[in-house]
This record gives sequence, structure tokens and C-alpha cells, in this order.
Amino acid sequence: MNAIDKTDVVIVGSGFGGSIPAYHLAAGGAKVTVLERGPWLAADDFEHDYLLGSSYTRAFDFVVGDGMSVLGGNCVGGGSVVYFAAMPRAPKFVFERHGSIGRRMWPSVITRDSLEPWYDRVDESIPVSKQDWSDVSYAGGLWAAACNHSGRTANPAPVAVDNDTCVNCNFMMAGCKFDAKRSMLTNYLPAALAHGAQIRPLHEVQRLERTEDGGYRVYFDVVDEEDYRVHTGTGVIEAKVVIIAAGAGATPVILQRSEASLGEMPHGVGRYFSGNGERLNTAIIDEDRVREVLGLSREDGPVYSANHIGKGPTVANWDKLDGSLPEYERYSLEQLYFPPGLGTILAQVPGGEEPRWYGAEKKEILKQWANWLTIFLMTEDDNEGVFGTPPPTGNAYRISQQMLGRGPLRYDPTPNTRRGWALADADCKAIIEKDGIAKVAPWTNDVVGAYTVHPLASCRIGDDEATSALHPNHELRNHPGIFVTDSASVPGALTVNPAMTIAALAERSIPGIVRALQARDVDVKYGAPAPDGSITGRRAVSKLDLVAGN
Repeated sequence: MNAIDKTDVVIVGSGFGGSIPAYHLAAGGAKVTVLERGPWLAADDFEHDYLLGSSYTRAFDFVVGDGMSVLGGNCVGGGSVVYFAAMPRAPKFVFERHGSIGRRMWPSVITRDSLEPWYDRVDESIPVSKQDWSDVSYAGGLWAAACNHSGRTANPAPVAVDNDTCVNCNFMMAGCKFDAKRSMLTNYLPAALAHGAQIRPLHEVQRLERTEDGGYRVYFDVVDEEDYRVHTGTGVIEAKVVIIAAGAGATPVILQRSEASLGEMPHGVGRYFSGNGERLNTAIIDEDRVREVLGLSREDGPVYSANHIGKGPTVANWDKLDGSLPEYERYSLEQLYFPPGLGTILAQVPGGEEPRWYGAEKKEILKQWANWLTIFLMTEDDNEGVFGTPPPTGNAYRISQQMLGRGPLRYDPTPNTRRGWALADADCKAIIEKDGIAKVAPWTNDVVGAYTVHPLASCRIGDDEATSALHPNHELRNHPGIFVTDSASVPGALTVNPAMTIAALAERSIPGIVRALQARDVDVKYGAPAPDGSITGRRAVSKLDLVAGN
């Protein structure tokens, strides 16, 4: 590679926020280069194993902060490779949230109705499947039956999974070796490559600086493919526009480190981080009571013993996604499978003596692991996360060869956030413990603080320059030509899995980025069909092209 390469667009990261612009801009005629910190893994590389050096530890990034730990993707395809593939659309009330700032967080031009056509486009492009009860796992069926028994409702979740191909192996968090999970590796990224985009794995972007002609110079390190603590080289690439989509745990760190050369960053860079209000509860199922109370059993003998069979989340309770309820009292309760490791460490003994996450009692419930049921709570938090001084390189001080790091995020949950967790915990307990079906307890926060697999809002869009880093078109305030299109741009907690909304916002950002490139004399157009050639979604948003991003 030359000392300084040049391209039209550099995209930092290849998850939803990076892959979607990569496809549209390459299809429109721009020269696109994607720099991805993690390795490039394909279906044949994904292993049914959680050992160090397996695809699981190579594709994940687990960063422990002060009061909050973040689990995210670290590979080509980003979070889409390791996500649970649940794709609900955010409730309408989310877009009207005030949160900690006392006024509407979202830009006035974005509502659920205005985002609907962009949701439709994502639905078509990935595509998203509507499940019926025959697609639901044993764990999902048990959660649905428990909800029904307690007078609640339950629904199969929409998913980005080809259920005809899925073998219900429950290794989807380690990447899908059957390509049943519809990650960016199966749609946007192949289409971007077909239009000439370049993807460079193991390239960790460190900082940006301005060029004399108004573009940007992007500095990166090349990371060793086995030991991510080792950097084997450095490089620079120049671009007219830079799109940062490194994830809510890394995007603000890159911008903070760039402040010395770019000048002052907007106040919202590295502030207002949200963990999507997430929390997990683990229930220990009493099979006898499940048979007697719910009338459930499996055809092959056991009543349940199926914690490990199936796929991620298949059933959710959405009764509290009610816009008439006060803020911080709205949440979803979703059945989820979490693999051994973090889940078995943080799960607590229901009703046990403190501390409940280790000891003799914990050893006993581990023996019953096949009869666990994990419930994923997504509530409304107060955006209380703040990033401190960036580490010298990357988004964290690397502790281990792969996966584990110590990051600069500080998160001190407010009474609002804690109250939301408590209400959701109590509701989960009322459902699953009714008539002795199970005993349940939330995961401990004493080991790695609170935790999230859906980090948001650390560089968010908004109307107010005091509380948002980005204009409504995703352009960084006071730094024209830098856009942020990943989970960092989402203003706050969504009370549901955020992948669908992240993708819809990325789709919505493209017309504005195209105009920015055209203003810099790049011959690029907007209007490509879905990656598979479908055009219904394109037609749905065609009338919005001229106003999106204004």
C-alpha cells in the first residue's frame, strides 16, 4: 500500500452503520474504502465453541468500564454478525422521549411515521421475517405460556433469520455457520463489494485530521490477526468524506482523540451514552410445576431442559410498551438465550444469601443449567454514560489476547434508571414465579457493573447543539464532511432491540451524504435498489430523498 492512499469515502466500521452506506455509495459511483478493526470471518470460520481463539473470542469485543460494560462485534459485519437478530421497530413514544434533558431528544423531523419508509427499506433489504408459533423455541414457548398464565400477552419477535435454514443450534452469537442469520455478510456487504467497495480488515482507526483541500486524513494501525494487543503496522488514507460507524463504544473515542488536530468537538461527543436500559434475569424452572400448572412437556421426554436449544430471542412481552405510561415505566421483556461464560458468571441464586453470584448455592443452580430461562429487560435509562480520556490506541486498554479490554466509559445509574430496572424486575418475577413455575433473580451488577449488548447515543443526532453531537442529517457539528451513522447516533434507549432502528437511520442518512459528496465534486448518485435488486422500498422513500437529512 502507498504511504497515503486516496479515496472518495472512508467508512470506519462495517456493522449496520458502515455496511449500509458502503453499499449505497459504491452503487452510486463513489470510491469507497471500509476500514474494519476486526477479522474477516465467513460462514466456514464460525465455530461451535467458546474457547480462546475460536470465532467467538475473535469476533467479540468486551470492554469493561466504570459502572458499565459493553459487549459488541469486532469483525467484518460488526454487530450484525453476533447480534440476536431480533428486529422490532421502535414504539412511537420512543421518538417523543424527553429523558434527562427535559425536552424532546429526537430531532423534530424524525418521528415513527417519518421513519416508517426507511424501516420498510431495511425490512426488504435484509430481509426481516415474521415468525409464527411453529418457529418459536422451547424457551420461547415456555415464556409465552408463563405470560399467558399470568394474564399477560406474548408475541413471536420479528427476526432476521431464515427459519428454513436455521438448525436451532443456539450458537448465533458466535456467528452463523449456516448463513441462516441475515447479517451484513449476507446482503449489504456482498452488494458493496460487487460495486467496487474495498474492505480492509484488522485496520483500527486511531484519529482524523484535516487536509489542505478540506478533506480528511485517516490514521490507522494494522492489528495482528491473533493477538489484538499487537499492532503490526500503520497507515494513512485520505478521503473527501469520512463516515464513522465504529459503534457507540468506539466512535466517540476516535473523535475525542482527533480533537487535538480537528479542533474542539461538540459537547455531545462522548456524553449521553445509553445502555438501552438493559438488564437480564435468570429463572430456574421447576419442571414438575411447568407440567402441572402450564401443561407443557416435550415429545422427546423432558418437560423443558431446553435452555440451550433454539435461537436467541423468539418471544417477547410488550405489554408495557404503552405510550400512556410515564417515562421510565415502559419496557419490554424478551426471552433470550445467553451462552455460557458471562451469563453463567453473572446469574444469581434466586433468594440465596449474599453474595449470590458465586459459592455453594451458585454451584447447585449451575447443575440445573439446562432448566434455566433467561429474560432480557429493555427499559428507559437516563443517558448517564460519559467517556473519559481516550486510551492511547483503540477504544480500550487491551487486557487479553482477544475480546477483553478496559475502557474509559463511566456510568452511574440515576434513580430514574434504577426505578425502571426495579419495575421490570418485579414484573418479570410476577410472571415467572406465579404458582411456583420458577424462581428468578436479576444478574449481579457487582462484577462488571451494568452491562449492555446494545450501546447507544454516545454521539447522537438532535436539534439542540448543547445536547447532541450531530445534526439531524448525521453530520458532526462544526466539522463538515464527517458523518456518524452507527448506534452512537441513536438519541436514547428504545425499549426494544435497536438493530432495526440503527439500520433505518443509516438508510435515512444516505441522501444527505450523497449531497455532501456531490458538493465535493464526486460523481455519485442516490437511488440504488435493495441489495438483492428489489425496488419496492426504494419507491417508498423516493419522495423523501430531497428532504432527508435537512
